[in-house]
Amino acid sequence: MSAAEESVKPRPAVTRKSAPILNRLLDFVSSVRFGVVQLCMLVVLALIGMLVLQQNVEGFDAYYVSLTPSEKIVFGSLGLFDIYHSWYFNLLLLTLSLNIILASIDRFPSVWKGYFQRPKLKATRGWLLARKDNETIDFADRSVDEIKDTIQKKLKASGFKTTVTEDNGVTFVFGERGRINRLGAYIVHVFLLTLFLGHFVALQTGFDADVRMTPGATTTQIQLIQFNLDKKERFNVNLPFSIECTDVQQRLI
Repeated sequence: MSAAEESVKPRPAVTRKSAPILNRLLDFVSSVRFGVVQLCMLVVLALIGMLVLQQNVEGFDAYYVSLTPSEKIVFGSLGLFDIYHSWYFNLLLLTLSLNIILASIDRFPSVWKGYFQRPKLKATRGWLLARKDNETIDFADRSVDEIKDTIQKKLKASGFKTTVTEDNGVTFVFGERGRINRLGAYIVHVFLLTLFLGHFVALQTGFDADVRMTPGATTTQIQLIQFNLDKKERFNVNLPFSIECTDVQQRLI
């Protein structure tokens, strides 16, 4: 074999090891795109729950009678008459909560470190010129202290908090404002998780019941209501405490 043939001999391709399936799955579940899609789906389901009268709302029996047989079959099979208790609505809440938790775990440490614990106060000339918004100002023969004071005054006048550092004879003036806004997304995450948790607790512990009393009466029973589309089943349940009616009032405002 000649030297020319040896020089053009193809090299074996370098195979890259793909990430484990579990890592790829976690990356997908914690991605912002996945969370936004789920949030949009949740909004659509909530909108359907507002447009389609739910079975535990007063007047549902008349609404149910007004529907056509095909609407009753389709809406009933899809669980649209009780959508907030459906398995797919609760599954969507669970996966969205998981997405929020994983996304916060992935991104919060870097945000805290980069903006609060050890913020970046210095930058190279090339990095600054590569930013979308940049401007080069010629200060002529003014001294470093004069330039530093001028820049600080300009930044403070615009509401920026300034920090001056020196490294190897180079002076850096750093200004920032609204740093706390970096935590806004995580505050929203906490509120959403609290809302989802409250919905889950309400599903597990909440119930519909009636109790009829007159002033002076005492009872240890309530009537639980079980909804089955346009039918309501009532049955008495004993309470671990007693209820006393002292007065009934109506105030018109």
